[in-house]
Amino acid sequence: MVGSSNSNEQTILGNMLSILIEKNTDLKVERKFNLGGSAIAFSALEAGKLDVCPQYTGTALVDIMKKDPISDPDKTYKVVSDYFNKNYGITWFKPLGFNDTYALAVRQDTAKKYNLETTSDLSKVGNKLVLGSTLEFSNREDGYLGLNKIYDLNFKSVKSIDGGLRYTALNSNKTDVVDAFSTEGLLKAFNLKVLKDDKHFFPPYDAVATINNKALKKHPELKVLINKLAGKITDEKMIDLNYKVDKLGEEPAIVAEDFLKENKLIK
Repeated sequence: MVGSSNSNEQTILGNMLSILIEKNTDLKVERKFNLGGSAIAFSALEAGKLDVCPQYTGTALVDIMKKDPISDPDKTYKVVSDYFNKNYGITWFKPLGFNDTYALAVRQDTAKKYNLETTSDLSKVGNKLVLGSTLEFSNREDGYLGLNKIYDLNFKSVKSIDGGLRYTALNSNKTDVVDAFSTEGLLKAFNLKVLKDDKHFFPPYDAVATINNKALKKHPELKVLINKLAGKITDEKMIDLNYKVDKLGEEPAIVAEDFLKENKLIK
């Protein structure tokens, strides 16, 4: 049983894992995608209601483990993988290759008007701007709550707008700043300016496939198989894959299957 939380990127990765397993083993995969926020998918994995799920190191460290961010990606991965194996009975495979960290983005005209390059630049004019973010981002310590403490942003107002609608609101001038994931295809689709996190607040969010240890014990061959994806997906490649779904309207399953064929992981 392969699951994912509710983003197109997660659905692409979930399909990728499902197809990889089905095409290389005799296992029939049940898919449970778009389960909600990352915490819901994690709880399902821990409880054995999911067997495999893509996750992010930064989310695991800060949001689930409630630890302070670690800037070094290798150390973050080790701390998270050791903790999850010992405390939750979950194994982290090798990282897939891309870092989907949080970022703040603005329209090009806003960046030009206020000369915005970094989040520190944004803090100087935050009281003139409206942030349109997901509810999850606005309530997380590794999201807006912690970010505001570090940068003292003090926006004119903060609106919770879910999914792709926050990009539409930004594009129609209803908001001025959006929370984004650095590999989202909609950043490319809307030609947005991504601001540099110059104080390095956001931890690395390396994407990693994870598995419940009971499922791994039952199907040990999955370790070698899923680790064939390790390092195969760069930041640029993930943006392109997301763009195909976010902007071009392609099906996540088809995008995932095409990627696997291109990398000769399936026939």
